[in-house]
Formats: sequence, structure tokens, C-alpha cells
Amino acid sequence: MRLAKYIAHSGVASRRAAEELVAAGRVTVAGEAVGDPALDVDERSDVAVDGRSVSPEPREVHALNKPAGVVSTARDTHRRPTVTELVPSARRLYPVGRLDADTSGLILLTNDGELAERLTHPRYGVEKVYRARVSPAPISERALRELRGGVVLEDGPTSPARASQLRAGLLELAIREGRNRQVRRMCEAVGHRVVALERVGFGPLRLGSLAVGQSRPLGGAEVERLREATGWKNRPS
Repeated sequence: MRLAKYIAHSGVASRRAAEELVAAGRVTVAGEAVGDPALDVDERSDVAVDGRSVSPEPREVHALNKPAGVVSTARDTHRRPTVTELVPSARRLYPVGRLDADTSGLILLTNDGELAERLTHPRYGVEKVYRARVSPAPISERALRELRGGVVLEDGPTSPARASQLRAGLLELAIREGRNRQVRRMCEAVGHRVVALERVGFGPLRLGSLAVGQSRPLGGAEVERLREATGWKNRPS
């Protein structure tokens, strides 16, 4: 198995981030620093990252209903609560993408670096669905049309989105991008401030009845549906 893939399967980082770890000289094989992320290794190769031995582990994917105020990182230097603290697992999990600290709702955590990368890479365009309570209300049909067609932000125009008003001031917005605070900025661009924001869907998954702060492991069929959402029907060995 290639070194970067081996590291990703060990739950340390995504494949792309693993390549960066190798390039930074933080990876050793049999005690020697290596710079080739394509180097063939196996469990007998003594792979270590920052001096810590790593090896592939059984892969898990969990769904969490993130409360507002919890940060979407594995650890936080300011000692704020993190999403990994809310998911009971012996594995080294990390979040798939991020939700702003003040955004609640569905976030995935996994130790499967390849799956995480495909779910978050813009190339695969996996849909995320949000519900935003906005002010002022209601949202005009003109604003909805603008959201559906794409709006211009300071970092460029957004792709077309699915947008509907569930009731006065409650917007459901589905996007296939992942820019920083994108939903909030899109709403502001059409004249509405987001008062509360919740993610209710990620690819084929929905938040459903999962209580705030609670998590659950995904079943095999659910994980397969996530893979298929990225066009990954046959898992590489």
C-alpha cells in the first residue's frame, strides 16, 4: 500500500493531508525520514508520524447532531468543547469538513481519510442541506430566485443552489460547495441575516430524530451510500 494511503487508513489524516505530512518530514519508515508519499509500505514497515507508530485500523463513520458552541476540530487550543468529545469511540476520529461553532446539526466523524477527502472535495460536489432562520421575514421570491441561480460573494459567484421557504423566515438551502460561512454570506447577499443555522443533510444522510449532542455509528449500507454519492462504487484495496 502507498505510504499516504497507509497513513490515511490509519486515521491520522486524509490522503491529501498525509502527503503534506510526508513532505514536511514528519513521517518515518523503519526510523528513517522519507519524502515519497507513494512508497510501498505494510504493517511490518514501522511507519510513524511525529514519532508515533501508526497502522491501519477498522474504519468507522459516525453521525453527530452538533450543538451550537461546539467546535468542529479534533482538539482546540482554547479548550472549547469539540465534536470528537461527543462521539464515544476508541478510534482516532476527526470531523468530515466543518460547521461553524455557532451552527448546529449534522456532522460526520470518521477515521477513513479517503472517504473524508472525497466527501469534502469540491470535485465530487456532495450536497449539504441547511435550514436557516433569517431576518427579516418572509423571504421574497426574488431572493429565492437569486439563491437558486447563484449569488456573487467577495470570493466569487456561488454555484446554483436549491432554495425553498418552508415557512415565513425559514429557508432550506442545499449547496454543493463548502466555502467559509457560505450559507450565512449567501443569505446576507440577498438581504437576509441568519439568526440560526442548522445542517440537516449531508449527501444521502439526514439528521432525522438524532437528538442534539447525540451521535450514532453508521451502518454498512449508509456508508456505502456515502461512497456512491462521491461516485466511488468500488472501494479500492
